[in-house]
Amino acid sequence: MMTEPVYRSGFACFVGRPNAGKSTLTNALVGQKIAIASSKPQTTRHAVRGIVTREDGQLILIDTPGLHRPRTLLGQRLNDLVFETWGSVDIVGVCLPCDQRIGPGDKFILGEIAKLPRRPILVALATKTDLVSKERQLSHLVDIGEVATELAFEWAEVIPCSAVADDQIDLVRDSLISLLPEGPVYYPDGEITDEPEETLIAELIREAALEGVRDELPHSIAVVIDEILPRPDRPEDKPLTDIFASIVVERDSQKGIIIGHKGARLREIGAQAREQINRLLGTRVHLNLHVKVMKEWQRDAKYLNRLGF
Repeated sequence: MMTEPVYRSGFACFVGRPNAGKSTLTNALVGQKIAIASSKPQTTRHAVRGIVTREDGQLILIDTPGLHRPRTLLGQRLNDLVFETWGSVDIVGVCLPCDQRIGPGDKFILGEIAKLPRRPILVALATKTDLVSKERQLSHLVDIGEVATELAFEWAEVIPCSAVADDQIDLVRDSLISLLPEGPVYYPDGEITDEPEETLIAELIREAALEGVRDELPHSIAVVIDEILPRPDRPEDKPLTDIFASIVVERDSQKGIIIGHKGARLREIGAQAREQINRLLGTRVHLNLHVKVMKEWQRDAKYLNRLGF
């Protein structure tokens, strides 16, 4: 008797230290950029969902902020979001970059997951294989096995991979789907994220603004989309979209850094973001950016609510 093929579906998220490759891996698995990536800690601020749909299953990847020691009300809210996500997903993929030793930060994250009342399936992802030798990879895999023994849990899978070099990304995708429970189709075929376009555009502008800024500034940057309007009187085959956006900072001195000498930095941000937004929307955009100061917005509940945190 023929058995019906099993359809698997469910939710997974990646965890790891800042710059462990979580957002880059999410984008590689989805096949399109939905999460911004930067070497700055706490780049990710929203739980962005990426959707992978195949004939045998549907994997919903939730790209969450990194767990960190909160210094502001925003930091506390981001940590709450992380714990909430960990408690609700089927699988947690722990990103342990091959070019870094497993340290106290990694063990802290694993210890916190171990305390969850409903522990998800744990998969170890030895990311950034493109940056190290085969010997280093092998010793890293031994360390990954030892940390599980030390903390008394088992990895369901251990997979070396590189999102940048497209190394074993298919295997990561196959493994995650095979570990999901049987379930329904949550999203229609062809949908790759449930993020509103407005949020994705704001994130691309923030990513451009994060490039090359000093270490203390990234946390202070937020982006608000004020208006998106199709330009009237344009020929049908050459549409243009006007996007008006505000880059929000906490102090006047930061406003000066973002604008740069005679506006050079702001123009650079606009050019970089515009290229990515053109790609996202599949149409040309005119980006109108201005910078505004909201004093200490990360610590002010009223401002945080207004900015969507």
